[in-house]
Amino acid sequence: MLATLNGKFLGSRSARTGAAIALSVGLLAGCAGNRSSSVGPGTANFVDEGQASYYSDAYQGKRTASGERYDRSAMTAAHPSLPFGTRVEVINLDNGREVVVRINDRGPFVRGRIIDLSYRAAEQLGMIRSGTAPVRVRAVN
Repeated sequence: MLATLNGKFLGSRSARTGAAIALSVGLLAGCAGNRSSSVGPGTANFVDEGQASYYSDAYQGKRTASGERYDRSAMTAAHPSLPFGTRVEVINLDNGREVVVRINDRGPFVRGRIIDLSYRAAEQLGMIRSGTAPVRVRAVN
């Protein structure tokens, strides 16, 4: 069976499958990005609010997306889009505690969460017992 897309001949089933995948990715990309963040040049203006969580001990020693190994005692975090090495201030909106962490991983992968913190950062924010906390994340120089 032959197929066309925008008047162009697609030919084989694999070509049609590729076109369908490309179309799906394009549609999904258009639906992304409903967060309240603002990123300026060099991430200097980045501010976001939402839920933070922290890494399970099961990740201790495993490689992060940056290639570093996760260290529960380091002041690091995962963010979906900020460049690796970006330092951000995280404020627990429930108790006012603040930490500065360095982004070295991607995540979180749970809807509604904006940052995954190392155990040490979460401990300093006072969120170990609850597991999550409402936070404000702001890029710092």
